[in-house]
Amino acid sequence: MNRTTALSEVQRDDDELRVTLWQFPPGSGTGWHVHEVAYVVVPINGGALTVEDKSGSRAYPIESGKSYSRPAGAEHNIANDGTDDIAFVEIELKPGR
Repeated sequence: MNRTTALSEVQRDDDELRVTLWQFPPGSGTGWHVHEVAYVVVPINGGALTVEDKSGSRAYPIESGKSYSRPAGAEHNIANDGTDDIAFVEIELKPGR
């Protein structure tokens, strides 16, 4: 599938944290990437994202205000294949926090 690049805005980046606002217009995605550190996601505008990873592709609904976390090493592409805008804040927890 041909997608545009999701919009990202780094809001804080220091020795402890990197905080990024991710905005996913319909038809956009992050591109494949590996998370080098553990992270927390705080959904702002929920919806059904598409997660593509080594095991395949699946819908992954997120709900506004319902946070979740993942360990370092997560490798995936996150996309919005729906019709509504989706946005979340990603908080990466740097080593030595």
